[in-house]
Amino acid sequence: MIDTRPSSALVLGVGSARGLGAAAARAFAAAGYRVVIAGRDRDKLGQAAQSIAAVGSPAQVESGDVTCAADVARFVASAEALGPLSVAVHNAGGNRPSPFLQVDPKVFEEHWRAHALGAFLLAQAALPRMLERQAGTLIFTGATASLRGRANFTSFSAAKAALRMTAQSLAREFGPKGIHVAHVIVDGVIDGDRARAFMANADERFGEDGMLHPDRIAECYLMLHRQQRSAWTQELDLRPWSEAF
Repeated sequence: MIDTRPSSALVLGVGSARGLGAAAARAFAAAGYRVVIAGRDRDKLGQAAQSIAAVGSPAQVESGDVTCAADVARFVASAEALGPLSVAVHNAGGNRPSPFLQVDPKVFEEHWRAHALGAFLLAQAALPRMLERQAGTLIFTGATASLRGRANFTSFSAAKAALRMTAQSLAREFGPKGIHVAHVIVDGVIDGDRARAFMANADERFGEDGMLHPDRIAECYLMLHRQQRSAWTQELDLRPWSEAF
C-alpha cells in the first residue's frame, strides 16, 4: 500500500530560533515537509517551533537526549507518525575549548557522545525505515575540526573527526541501497545566539557576511536532499567569502 502522506523531516540538535537546527527545520517546513525538532531545552524548542510555524506547518517538538538510544528511536517514530521519514539531520553537540591538560575525561567523552555517538544512534534508528523505501537522506553537521585539530580543541576535533568517518562509512555502505549520506563541513563561525553570546564585537570582528548565516546553510541542506542520485554530494564545505582556508 502506497503511503500518500507528506514526507517528514527530523532535525536533532535544535536550540534557539537563530541557530542552524531551527534554520534547517524551517527550510524543510517551507518546502512542504512535516517537521519534527528535537533538543534538550523545551523553552528554546518552543521558540524554534514558532519560527517554523511562520513558514510552514507546525513542527512536532520532542525533548530528549541525542545520546540515548531510546530517545532517538522516539524522535524517529514521531517523524514516521507524521509521514514517511525522508530526511534526518544530525546537528547536535557543542564545543568547550580548553587546554589539553585541563580537559576532564568526562568532558572529552561528552563531546564524543553528542557528536559521534548521537550520529550513530540517529543512523541506526532512521536507516531501517529508509531502507524499506530505498530512499532517504542523512545529513551530518561537521566543522573545520572534522579535517584538522587546533590547539585547545582536542575534544571537539576528536569528536568531529569521528563524525566525519561515520558519515563516510555510511555513505559507502548505504549509498548503493538508495540512501544519500552527506557530511557538511561548516568552516567558520555561524551567526547565531551561541556565537554572539561569546563575542560582543562580532560585527566589527567579522564584517559584513563574515559569518555563516544559518538560513543560508539550511538552503544547502535542502539542496543536498533534493539532489538526484546520479550526482550526489557526499561532502560539502561551506565558508564565508572572507574566511581563510
